[in-house]
Amino acid sequence: MTDWNEDQKLFRKTIEELGPVLSDGHVEADRDGEFSRAKWATLAASGLFGLPFDEAFGGLGQDVPTTMYVLEGLGHANRDGGLSFSASTHLASTGTPLNRFGKPALKERLLPAVCAGEIIGAHAITEPAHGSDAMGMQTTAVPDGDHYILNGSKAFVSNGPVADVVVVYARTGNPGTASGISAFLVERGTPGLSFGNPIEKMGLRSSPLCELFLDNVRVPAENLLGRPGNGFLVLDHVMKREILYGFAINLGEMQYRLEQATSYARERTQFGSPIGSFQAVQHRVVDMLIGTETARHWLYSTGRKLAQGKDVTTDVAITKLVVSEAALASALNTVSVFGGYGYMAEYGFEKDVRNAVAGTIYSGTTEIQKSRVAAMLGLG
Repeated sequence: MTDWNEDQKLFRKTIEELGPVLSDGHVEADRDGEFSRAKWATLAASGLFGLPFDEAFGGLGQDVPTTMYVLEGLGHANRDGGLSFSASTHLASTGTPLNRFGKPALKERLLPAVCAGEIIGAHAITEPAHGSDAMGMQTTAVPDGDHYILNGSKAFVSNGPVADVVVVYARTGNPGTASGISAFLVERGTPGLSFGNPIEKMGLRSSPLCELFLDNVRVPAENLLGRPGNGFLVLDHVMKREILYGFAINLGEMQYRLEQATSYARERTQFGSPIGSFQAVQHRVVDMLIGTETARHWLYSTGRKLAQGKDVTTDVAITKLVVSEAALASALNTVSVFGGYGYMAEYGFEKDVRNAVAGTIYSGTTEIQKSRVAAMLGLG
């Protein structure tokens, strides 16, 4: 495991110390589906949103493993999982493609505000009829002088209701081809761009989500990220970090639950003995430990390989699969160890189950990840 230096440890400590503020009212925020701009401002003031981005634009210039390490600390300290999810969406889905593929003028204008958390980012890939089939997307972007005209609709846009900028993926070439997709940064207030009402969902309820509609939206060509037809290159760059950043947060949450379940098993007595003396409880807690450490291994091994420029296509798919399933098992085991108390909303662990279910779906389902690994093995 990585030996973190003092600066890295200090930054993580700074984030973890925000835990009580960020966690305040987390049960109510989940119940009401409330996104807290005050908590967002607290995260922004910490410098978290600039962590992996160029120092010339207000970032801190840290590598992928360091960013993951700090985000793990966020997951460990913050019980408002929706807020953490919105933060990772902003970092990975908006800041990352702008930092890597944005033209200099666009970066100068918007990246400092992204790093400072002064504007909130989202991205729009999925469409109502196509789900994980990104090559089947129907949203189009047609050149028109020094602009593109975008038309279509998107579903499941995390941060959409509060976003100031959205990375929109649209078809600029032949349908069904990897070279037919491009990515654009679209700003709220652009004529023809509209957002649907927030959609209620099973978990991550304090991270707002909506549909997005584009009706002859004129986007300056300078807002194109990368070159025309490079949308899948942009998306591949983004998705690797989306998975590593988001599931590093989940790792922190798993570590927190492991600590809570272990402590509770030692202290809670039934039939005259601590429940931790019962083999059935012991096995659940041990399963949580194994799942947490396995997730940690895959996350940081893949993060280091990515930082070294190695091919991590298979590694990312396995990491996403392993960590998402382990996070769900961790949440279910915690509810079981806490028994009736774990089932009560007051303790927040039932919320963790609902949040963890989402992790097996977004960024490519478990089944999609297995198919990707199979393809890398030359199967199918």
